[in-house]
Amino acid sequence: MKHVSKLALALLMGLASAQSVIAQDAHKGHHGAAADTTAAAQLSAGEVKKIDKGAGKITIKHGRIYRLDMEPMTMVFRVADPKMLDQVKVGDKIRFDADKVKGALTVVKMEAAQ
Repeated sequence: MKHVSKLALALLMGLASAQSVIAQDAHKGHHGAAADTTAAAQLSAGEVKKIDKGAGKITIKHGRIYRLDMEPMTMVFRVADPKMLDQVKVGDKIRFDADKVKGALTVVKMEAAQ
């Protein structure tokens, strides 16, 4: 009978431990979602390679763009506001955010890198 009690106790302790691990994993998942939200709000680093004011476009050699889940590369973007192009020149280091606007990759925020 003592062996059955010890076995039952061991099973209960194992179950309690498993529930604790499941709860911790759920908690990590919650923080993972928060980390993704934070990442999406981060500005990407870039360097202005070309400006085409007539077309309202800018070529940027950029780091990761979190909102778009895009790896580093050099590419052409539209700008949300043509006045943004007056604030930069080729060679400037910038921090920016881009999103799809009407199907086109568009710089929606841009500032000089610190």
